[in-house]
Amino acid sequence: MKIVFHHHGILPVLKYGGIERILFWHMKELAKRGHKVVLFGGKGSDVERYGIEFHEAPQSTEEFEEQIPDDADLVHLTFNYTFKKREIPCLINIQGNGQPGEEFPLNTVFVSKRHAKNHSSETFIYNAIDLEEYPYESRPFQLNDLMFLAKGSWSVKNLKQCVWLAKKSKKKLHIAGGKTLIPSRYIQSYGMVGGVEKLSILKKTDALLFPVRWHEPFGIAIIEAMAMGSPVFGSPYGSLPELIGEECGFVGNNKEELLEALISNKKFDRDAIRAYVEKFFSIEVLTDAYLLHYEKILAGESLNKNNPTWVEEKPPLDLLPF
Repeated sequence: MKIVFHHHGILPVLKYGGIERILFWHMKELAKRGHKVVLFGGKGSDVERYGIEFHEAPQSTEEFEEQIPDDADLVHLTFNYTFKKREIPCLINIQGNGQPGEEFPLNTVFVSKRHAKNHSSETFIYNAIDLEEYPYESRPFQLNDLMFLAKGSWSVKNLKQCVWLAKKSKKKLHIAGGKTLIPSRYIQSYGMVGGVEKLSILKKTDALLFPVRWHEPFGIAIIEAMAMGSPVFGSPYGSLPELIGEECGFVGNNKEELLEALISNKKFDRDAIRAYVEKFFSIEVLTDAYLLHYEKILAGESLNKNNPTWVEEKPPLDLLPF
């Protein structure tokens, strides 16, 4: 199968990245399995050594459309687009939340069951990580060091209440994803991090705080922390109840419930949490699922009965109560 991808940034990312890393891992896995993979990407991308054919992406999507090879079987995009000049099978993977009134093509795939439901769809594939980049070392469980891994300036990620939880529980909070000027012996801030630095913080912390105040489509940080054997303490929104089982963390309805869970010091089995990620959130599992969807599209099937669209009452970025 010859599959064409489009991404304006440089791949693989050198430091900070989420969606971009998943896209690259998936392309690499497809190439490993013998598929012909073509990337129209940012200048400086270094993907050819992984068996991926590279072309510099043109400025406009319309230009990209014209440059798609005639022998391509399918195009895989990570943004909302409908071809204007050519008819070619295409899968759209949406990672974020749509805007009220925005419609997506029939062959759109979301990243969790709730994410799909919020867009009047049932079609989803969970995000995944390349576990080779997350080497695991078993260690006894303790709950002293917490981690915040998100864009701290984005209010829906709820850094403010994470700081409150750390202070109230008297546990240290390591903030990776933004600087905070709040003086406290319980807070250590690293700014935006990625790669080796992020991995080192994941390895030395005991749990992830993820009390988001919006319908989180997936939350890659959740499975990154779990890959290190760390439980996740989160809110009940979006994909979190799907991803965080009782053996992998705690989902609370408000900050007081999260605080109670943190100070209870429940013991978690790190090895079991890692095994959970290996079973459900490895890049091999993701690629298996996408190949099945590619085959459906090439057989003339639509992945959705109707064009997906945002159906929640409130706009995606309105803060939800917590």
